[in-house]
Amino acid sequence: MKRVYLDANATTPLDPRVRAAMEPYLDCGNASSPHAEGRAARDAIDRARADVAALIGVVDQEIVFTSGGTESNGMALLGGLRASGKNRALCSAVEHPSVLRTLLALRPATDIVVAPVDRGGRVDADLEIPEDTGIVSIMRANNETGAIQPVAPIAARAAAAGALMHTDAVQACGKIPVSARDLGVHMLSMSAHKFHGPKGVGALWVSREVKIGPLYHGGEHERGLRSGTENVGAVVGFGEAARIARQEMEARLARWRELGATLEARIRAEVPQVIVNSPEDPGDRVPNTLNVTIPGVEGEAALLGVDLEGFAVATGSACSSGAAEPSHVLRAMGLSEEHTEQSLRISMHAQTCEKDVISFVNTLARVVKNLRALSV
Repeated sequence: MKRVYLDANATTPLDPRVRAAMEPYLDCGNASSPHAEGRAARDAIDRARADVAALIGVVDQEIVFTSGGTESNGMALLGGLRASGKNRALCSAVEHPSVLRTLLALRPATDIVVAPVDRGGRVDADLEIPEDTGIVSIMRANNETGAIQPVAPIAARAAAAGALMHTDAVQACGKIPVSARDLGVHMLSMSAHKFHGPKGVGALWVSREVKIGPLYHGGEHERGLRSGTENVGAVVGFGEAARIARQEMEARLARWRELGATLEARIRAEVPQVIVNSPEDPGDRVPNTLNVTIPGVEGEAALLGVDLEGFAVATGSACSSGAAEPSHVLRAMGLSEEHTEQSLRISMHAQTCEKDVISFVNTLARVVKNLRALSV
Protein backbone atom coordinates (compact mmCIF):
# COMPACT_ATOMS: atom_id res chain seq x y z
CA MET A 1 0.00 0.00 0.00
CA LYS A 2 1.38 3.39 -1.02
CA ARG A 3 1.52 5.80 1.91
CA VAL A 4 0.45 9.43 1.42
CA TYR A 5 2.20 11.82 3.77
CA LEU A 6 0.15 14.89 4.74
CA ASP A 7 1.95 15.92 7.93
CA ALA A 8 4.53 18.23 6.40
CA ASN A 9 4.30 20.81 9.19
CA ALA A 10 5.81 18.18 11.49
CA THR A 11 8.59 17.38 9.03
CA THR A 12 9.07 16.94 5.30
CA PRO A 13 10.68 14.15 3.27
CA LEU A 14 14.36 14.72 2.56
CA ASP A 15 14.74 15.95 -1.03
CA PRO A 16 16.96 13.49 -3.01
CA ARG A 17 18.98 16.46 -4.27
CA VAL A 18 19.64 17.49 -0.68
CA ARG A 19 20.68 13.96 0.24
CA ALA A 20 23.12 13.91 -2.70
CA ALA A 21 24.62 17.27 -1.69
CA MET A 22 25.14 16.04 1.89
CA GLU A 23 26.80 12.74 1.00
CA PRO A 24 30.38 14.02 0.42
CA TYR A 25 30.33 15.85 3.77
CA LEU A 26 29.05 13.14 6.10
CA ASP A 27 32.62 12.02 6.76
CA CYS A 28 34.78 15.10 6.41
CA GLY A 29 37.19 17.29 8.30
CA ASN A 30 36.53 19.57 11.26
CA ALA A 31 35.68 22.99 9.86
CA SER A 32 37.88 24.64 12.51
CA SER A 33 41.01 22.75 11.43
CA PRO A 34 43.55 24.53 9.18
CA HIS A 35 44.43 21.52 7.00
CA ALA A 36 42.95 20.77 3.57
CA GLU A 37 40.10 18.63 4.96
CA GLY A 38 39.17 21.34 7.45
CA ARG A 39 39.30 24.07 4.82
CA ALA A 40 37.03 22.04 2.52
CA ALA A 41 34.50 21.67 5.35
CA ARG A 42 34.69 25.40 6.12
CA ASP A 43 34.17 26.30 2.47
CA ALA A 44 31.08 24.05 2.35
CA ILE A 45 29.64 25.73 5.44
CA ASP A 46 30.29 29.17 3.99
CA ARG A 47 28.44 28.26 0.77
CA ALA A 48 25.52 26.89 2.77
CA ARG A 49 25.42 30.03 4.91
CA ALA A 50 25.15 32.15 1.77
CA ASP A 51 22.25 30.05 0.44
CA VAL A 52 20.38 30.19 3.74
CA ALA A 53 20.93 33.96 3.97
CA ALA A 54 19.66 34.43 0.40
CA LEU A 55 16.38 32.67 1.26
CA ILE A 56 15.47 35.45 3.70
CA GLY A 57 17.36 38.31 2.05
CA VAL A 58 20.12 38.94 4.59
CA VAL A 59 23.92 39.04 4.82
CA ASP A 60 25.73 35.69 5.16
CA GLN A 61 27.61 36.68 8.30
CA GLU A 62 24.33 37.34 10.15
CA ILE A 63 23.30 33.67 9.98
CA VAL A 64 24.05 31.52 13.05
CA PHE A 65 23.59 27.76 12.56
CA THR A 66 21.83 25.88 15.38
CA SER A 67 20.33 22.44 16.00
CA GLY A 68 16.87 23.60 14.91
CA GLY A 69 13.97 25.96 15.55
CA THR A 70 13.73 25.28 19.27
CA GLU A 71 17.35 26.23 19.93
CA SER A 72 17.09 29.24 17.64
CA ASN A 73 14.03 30.48 19.51
CA GLY A 74 15.65 29.97 22.90
CA MET A 75 18.82 31.76 21.81
CA ALA A 76 16.83 34.72 20.50
CA LEU A 77 14.52 35.04 23.50
CA LEU A 78 16.97 34.51 26.33
CA GLY A 79 19.87 36.25 24.62
CA GLY A 80 17.69 39.12 23.44
CA LEU A 81 16.00 39.65 26.78
CA ARG A 82 19.37 39.66 28.54
CA ALA A 83 20.80 42.09 25.99
CA SER A 84 17.84 44.45 26.32
CA GLY A 85 18.44 44.95 30.02
CA LYS A 86 14.67 44.98 30.54
CA ASN A 87 12.39 42.73 32.53
CA ARG A 88 9.36 42.28 30.29
CA ALA A 89 8.68 40.13 27.22
CA LEU A 90 5.62 39.82 24.98
CA CYS A 91 4.44 36.96 22.78
CA SER A 92 1.14 35.70 21.39
CA ALA A 93 -1.07 32.97 22.86
CA VAL A 94 -0.53 30.79 19.77
CA GLU A 95 3.26 30.69 19.72
CA HIS A 96 5.13 27.40 19.37
CA PRO A 97 5.83 25.79 22.77
CA SER A 98 9.54 26.54 22.35
CA VAL A 99 8.63 30.24 22.55
CA LEU A 100 5.65 30.20 24.90
CA ARG A 101 7.06 27.79 27.47
CA THR A 102 10.53 29.34 27.38
CA LEU A 103 9.07 32.72 28.28
CA LEU A 104 6.53 31.46 30.81
CA ALA A 105 9.33 29.62 32.62
CA LEU A 106 10.87 33.03 33.37
CA ARG A 107 7.94 34.01 35.60
CA PRO A 108 7.70 35.47 38.20
CA ALA A 109 11.10 37.13 37.89
CA THR A 110 10.18 38.40 34.42
CA ASP A 111 6.86 39.96 33.41
CA ILE A 112 5.49 37.93 30.48
CA VAL A 113 2.63 39.46 28.48
CA VAL A 114 0.65 36.96 26.35
CA ALA A 115 -1.37 38.67 23.62
CA PRO A 116 -4.73 37.17 22.54
CA VAL A 117 -5.72 36.23 18.98
CA ASP A 118 -8.97 36.44 17.02
CA ARG A 119 -11.15 33.56 15.81
CA GLY A 120 -8.82 33.11 12.84
CA GLY A 121 -5.82 32.76 15.14
CA ARG A 122 -4.30 36.12 14.20
CA VAL A 123 -2.81 38.77 16.48
CA ASP A 124 -4.08 42.36 16.29
CA ALA A 125 -1.73 44.33 14.02
CA ASP A 126 -2.19 47.31 16.36
CA LEU A 127 -0.99 45.27 19.32
CA GLU A 128 -0.08 47.50 22.26
CA ILE A 129 3.53 47.11 23.37
CA PRO A 130 3.84 47.87 27.11
CA GLU A 131 6.56 50.21 28.29
CA ASP A 132 9.87 48.66 29.28
CA THR A 133 9.31 45.60 27.04
CA GLY A 134 12.67 44.04 26.24
CA ILE A 135 11.63 41.67 23.46
CA VAL A 136 8.53 40.89 21.39
CA SER A 137 8.19 37.47 19.72
CA ILE A 138 5.41 36.90 17.18
CA MET A 139 5.58 33.91 14.83
CA ARG A 140 5.32 34.48 11.10
CA ALA A 141 3.09 31.45 10.42
CA ASN A 142 1.34 29.11 12.83
CA ASN A 143 2.28 25.44 12.82
CA GLU A 144 -1.27 24.20 13.52
CA THR A 145 -3.55 26.49 11.49
CA GLY A 146 -1.16 28.08 9.01
CA ALA A 147 -2.28 31.57 10.07
CA ILE A 148 0.12 34.27 8.87
CA GLN A 149 0.73 36.92 11.50
CA PRO A 150 1.04 40.69 10.82
CA VAL A 151 4.66 40.76 11.93
CA ALA A 152 5.74 43.92 10.08
CA PRO A 153 3.29 46.37 11.72
CA ILE A 154 3.90 44.80 15.12
CA ALA A 155 7.67 45.09 14.57
CA ALA A 156 7.20 48.80 13.81
CA ARG A 157 5.34 49.25 17.09
CA ALA A 158 8.02 47.29 18.94
CA ALA A 159 10.73 49.53 17.47
CA ALA A 160 8.81 52.62 18.56
CA ALA A 161 8.67 51.18 22.08
CA GLY A 162 12.41 50.45 22.06
CA ALA A 163 11.93 46.67 22.13
CA LEU A 164 13.77 43.99 20.18
CA MET A 165 11.61 42.02 17.73
CA HIS A 166 11.92 38.30 17.03
CA THR A 167 9.86 36.12 14.73
CA ASP A 168 9.67 32.34 14.67
CA ALA A 169 9.57 31.81 10.89
CA VAL A 170 10.06 28.03 11.04
CA GLN A 171 6.71 27.33 9.35
CA ALA A 172 7.06 30.18 6.84
CA CYS A 173 10.58 29.87 5.42
CA GLY A 174 10.64 27.76 2.29
CA LYS A 175 6.83 27.94 1.99
CA ILE A 176 6.14 31.62 1.40
CA PRO A 177 8.51 34.50 0.56
CA VAL A 178 10.19 35.76 3.73
CA SER A 179 12.31 38.91 3.92
CA ALA A 180 13.76 39.61 7.35
CA ARG A 181 14.45 43.22 6.37
CA ASP A 182 10.92 43.86 5.07
CA LEU A 183 9.43 42.38 8.24
CA GLY A 184 11.46 44.84 10.30
CA VAL A 185 12.59 42.25 12.85
CA HIS A 186 15.92 41.94 14.64
CA MET A 187 16.01 38.14 14.83
CA LEU A 188 14.40 35.32 12.85
CA SER A 189 14.34 31.54 13.45
CA MET A 190 14.45 28.83 10.76
CA SER A 191 14.58 25.02 10.57
CA ALA A 192 15.76 22.96 7.59
CA HIS A 193 13.48 19.93 7.94
CA LYS A 194 10.34 22.00 7.39
CA PHE A 195 11.24 22.44 3.72
CA HIS A 196 12.86 19.18 2.66
CA GLY A 197 16.20 19.62 4.43
CA PRO A 198 17.68 17.35 7.12
CA LYS A 199 16.48 17.20 10.71
CA GLY A 200 18.64 18.54 13.51
CA VAL A 201 19.83 21.76 11.87
CA GLY A 202 18.39 25.25 11.92
CA ALA A 203 19.48 28.85 11.98
CA LEU A 204 18.96 32.11 13.78
CA TRP A 205 19.35 35.32 11.85
CA VAL A 206 20.65 38.03 14.15
CA SER A 207 20.86 41.55 12.75
CA ARG A 208 24.24 43.19 13.07
CA GLU A 209 22.44 45.93 14.99
CA VAL A 210 21.83 43.49 17.86
CA LYS A 211 24.38 42.14 20.29
CA ILE A 212 23.21 39.05 22.16
CA GLY A 213 25.19 36.59 24.23
CA PRO A 214 25.42 32.79 23.86
CA LEU A 215 23.21 30.32 25.72
CA TYR A 216 26.35 28.45 26.76
CA HIS A 217 30.07 28.99 26.48
CA GLY A 218 32.85 27.08 24.74
CA GLY A 219 34.66 27.86 21.52
CA GLU A 220 34.13 30.80 19.21
CA HIS A 221 32.01 29.02 16.60
CA GLU A 222 29.14 30.85 14.87
CA ARG A 223 30.10 34.41 15.85
CA GLY A 224 30.72 33.17 19.38
CA LEU A 225 27.00 32.50 19.81
CA ARG A 226 26.85 28.74 19.30
CA SER A 227 29.89 26.74 20.37
CA GLY A 228 30.53 23.22 19.15
CA THR A 229 31.91 21.41 16.13
CA GLU A 230 29.62 22.03 13.19
CA ASN A 231 27.53 19.24 11.68
CA VAL A 232 28.89 19.89 8.21
CA GLY A 233 26.71 17.40 6.33
CA ALA A 234 23.50 18.74 7.87
CA VAL A 235 24.52 22.36 7.30
CA VAL A 236 25.28 21.59 3.65
CA GLY A 237 21.86 19.95 3.35
CA PHE A 238 20.23 23.01 4.87
CA GLY A 239 21.95 25.22 2.33
CA GLU A 240 20.87 23.04 -0.58
CA ALA A 241 17.27 22.90 0.67
CA ALA A 242 17.27 26.69 0.97
CA ARG A 243 18.67 27.08 -2.56
CA ILE A 244 16.04 24.75 -4.01
CA ALA A 245 13.21 26.37 -2.05
CA ARG A 246 14.21 29.82 -3.31
CA GLN A 247 14.47 28.55 -6.89
CA GLU A 248 11.14 26.68 -6.79
CA MET A 249 9.16 29.03 -4.53
CA GLU A 250 6.85 30.40 -7.20
CA ALA A 251 5.97 26.96 -8.58
CA ARG A 252 5.41 25.48 -5.11
CA LEU A 253 3.15 28.34 -4.09
CA ALA A 254 1.04 28.03 -7.23
CA ARG A 255 0.64 24.28 -6.73
CA TRP A 256 -0.21 24.59 -3.01
CA ARG A 257 -2.79 27.29 -3.67
CA GLU A 258 -4.52 25.07 -6.20
CA LEU A 259 -4.29 21.95 -4.04
CA GLY A 260 -5.34 23.87 -0.93
CA ALA A 261 -8.48 25.15 -2.66
CA THR A 262 -9.30 21.61 -3.82
CA LEU A 263 -8.66 20.17 -0.36
CA GLU A 264 -10.89 22.68 1.43
CA ALA A 265 -13.70 22.55 -1.13
CA ARG A 266 -13.84 18.75 -1.12
CA ILE A 267 -13.72 18.46 2.67
CA ARG A 268 -16.55 20.96 3.00
CA ALA A 269 -18.56 19.06 0.40
CA GLU A 270 -17.89 15.48 1.53
CA VAL A 271 -17.53 15.71 5.33
CA PRO A 272 -20.83 16.95 6.80
CA GLN A 273 -20.69 19.64 9.52
CA VAL A 274 -16.93 20.18 9.13
CA ILE A 275 -15.60 23.43 10.60
CA VAL A 276 -12.52 25.08 9.09
CA ASN A 277 -10.23 26.52 11.78
CA SER A 278 -7.61 28.04 9.47
CA PRO A 279 -8.17 31.71 8.51
CA GLU A 280 -11.12 32.20 6.19
CA ASP A 281 -9.11 34.27 3.70
CA PRO A 282 -6.57 31.95 1.98
CA GLY A 283 -4.21 34.93 1.78
CA ASP A 284 -4.01 34.95 5.58
CA ARG A 285 -2.50 31.46 5.82
CA VAL A 286 0.33 29.44 4.32
CA PRO A 287 -1.29 27.58 1.42
CA ASN A 288 -0.02 24.12 2.36
CA THR A 289 -1.96 23.98 5.66
CA LEU A 290 -5.59 23.31 6.61
CA ASN A 291 -6.93 22.74 10.13
CA VAL A 292 -10.48 21.43 10.57
CA THR A 293 -12.83 20.29 13.32
CA ILE A 294 -15.11 17.32 12.63
CA PRO A 295 -17.96 17.42 15.18
CA GLY A 296 -18.86 14.06 16.67
CA VAL A 297 -15.51 12.45 15.82
CA GLU A 298 -12.43 12.45 18.03
CA GLY A 299 -9.40 13.71 16.17
CA GLU A 300 -7.28 10.79 17.36
CA ALA A 301 -9.88 8.30 16.09
CA ALA A 302 -10.01 9.99 12.68
CA LEU A 303 -6.20 10.09 12.52
CA LEU A 304 -5.91 6.38 13.30
CA GLY A 305 -8.68 5.57 10.82
CA VAL A 306 -7.00 7.30 7.89
CA ASP A 307 -3.58 6.06 9.02
CA LEU A 308 -4.79 2.47 8.61
CA GLU A 309 -5.83 3.42 5.07
CA GLY A 310 -2.36 4.79 4.24
CA PHE A 311 -2.59 8.51 5.08
CA ALA A 312 -0.52 10.45 7.62
CA VAL A 313 -2.06 13.59 9.14
CA ALA A 314 -1.88 15.22 12.59
CA THR A 315 -4.16 16.34 15.40
CA GLY A 316 -1.96 19.31 16.35
CA SER A 317 1.66 20.26 16.92
CA ALA A 318 4.14 17.39 16.56
CA CYS A 319 5.88 18.80 19.64
CA SER A 320 2.71 18.06 21.63
CA SER A 321 2.40 14.41 20.61
CA GLY A 322 1.27 12.24 23.48
CA ALA A 323 0.16 15.23 25.55
CA ALA A 324 -3.20 14.90 27.28
CA GLU A 325 -3.92 18.62 27.02
CA PRO A 326 -5.85 19.95 24.00
CA SER A 327 -4.21 22.32 21.53
CA HIS A 328 -3.37 25.65 23.18
CA VAL A 329 -3.59 27.25 19.73
CA LEU A 330 -7.21 26.25 19.07
CA ARG A 331 -8.23 27.04 22.66
CA ALA A 332 -6.70 30.52 22.31
CA MET A 333 -8.84 30.95 19.17
CA GLY A 334 -11.97 30.33 21.23
CA LEU A 335 -12.72 26.71 20.35
CA SER A 336 -14.26 24.57 23.06
CA GLU A 337 -12.25 21.71 24.49
CA GLU A 338 -14.59 19.28 22.71
CA HIS A 339 -14.09 20.90 19.30
CA THR A 340 -10.37 21.16 19.90
CA GLU A 341 -10.18 17.41 20.51
CA GLN A 342 -12.10 16.85 17.26
CA SER A 343 -9.54 18.65 15.09
CA LEU A 344 -7.19 17.48 12.35
CA ARG A 345 -4.30 19.25 10.66
CA ILE A 346 -3.53 18.47 7.03
CA SER A 347 -0.26 19.89 5.69
CA MET A 348 1.20 19.31 2.23
CA HIS A 349 4.79 19.21 1.01
CA ALA A 350 6.45 19.93 -2.32
CA GLN A 351 5.66 16.49 -3.79
CA THR A 352 1.97 16.37 -2.80
CA CYS A 353 -0.26 15.96 -5.86
CA GLU A 354 -3.98 16.31 -6.63
CA LYS A 355 -4.49 12.54 -6.57
CA ASP A 356 -3.15 12.44 -3.00
CA VAL A 357 -5.56 15.16 -1.89
CA ILE A 358 -8.62 13.65 -3.56
CA SER A 359 -7.97 10.13 -2.31
CA PHE A 360 -7.36 11.47 1.21
CA VAL A 361 -10.67 13.34 1.34
CA ASN A 362 -12.55 10.30 0.01
CA THR A 363 -10.96 8.16 2.72
CA LEU A 364 -11.57 10.73 5.45
CA ALA A 365 -15.24 10.99 4.49
CA ARG A 366 -15.62 7.22 4.71
CA VAL A 367 -13.79 7.01 8.05
CA VAL A 368 -15.88 9.84 9.52
CA LYS A 369 -19.12 8.21 8.36
CA ASN A 370 -18.14 4.91 9.99
CA LEU A 371 -17.03 6.55 13.25
CA ARG A 372 -20.22 8.58 13.51
CA ALA A 373 -22.28 5.45 12.90
CA LEU A 374 -20.47 3.70 15.75
CA SER A 375 -21.23 6.54 18.16
CA VAL A 376 -25.00 6.51 17.53
